[in-house]
Amino acid sequence: MPTPNPDPNPNPDPDSPWLLPVTDLKQWDYCPRVVYYTHVMPGLRPITFKMEMGERAHEREARRERRRSKSRYGLPEAERVEDVQLQSERLGLSARIDLVLRQGNEAWPVDYKHSRRITIAQHYKLQLVAYGLILEDQWKVRSPAGFLVSIPHRRAERIPFTKHLRNKVMAVVQAIRTMIETEAIPPPTSKRGRCVNCEFRRFCNDIF
Repeated sequence: MPTPNPDPNPNPDPDSPWLLPVTDLKQWDYCPRVVYYTHVMPGLRPITFKMEMGERAHEREARRERRRSKSRYGLPEAERVEDVQLQSERLGLSARIDLVLRQGNEAWPVDYKHSRRITIAQHYKLQLVAYGLILEDQWKVRSPAGFLVSIPHRRAERIPFTKHLRNKVMAVVQAIRTMIETEAIPPPTSKRGRCVNCEFRRFCNDIF
């Protein structure tokens, strides 16, 4: 079996199952081949200018968030917990969450996005729901919903964690693990416009 891609929060026990970073779920729904190249052919992915700019914007938004009122989320009494790192062997996932709002026995993950689209794409929702599942597993709380913050539009949108989305998350986790174990290359995204600026484009000879 191939060595999994290094995780930002690696499992310290070599005898325990390796964990998928939650960002893999977002990438899988966007284009499963990104996850394939990342894990089965590690070391190929270059750092692009767009990725660097996105990281800087992320850091700026995190600094601004500390000065903002929690009322934008409708949770003025919630505790703010920043840069949360968690892992769950039961779920087979690890995560680094930008911000968690916690109040009583409930927790809401918050994730910042750079997309200018008005509608929220499903791959962003899956990542957020996976954060909620890990919070429930590790903090023993209920996570009914989370918030996606659009940096360009400066708007927070509440995403309910429905049963359908929760089941979708676990189905994607299983699909990714099966792909890595078998090293079988998955089909590319059906939305070819996503391929134009993809850093792995040169490896997909069956696309163009």
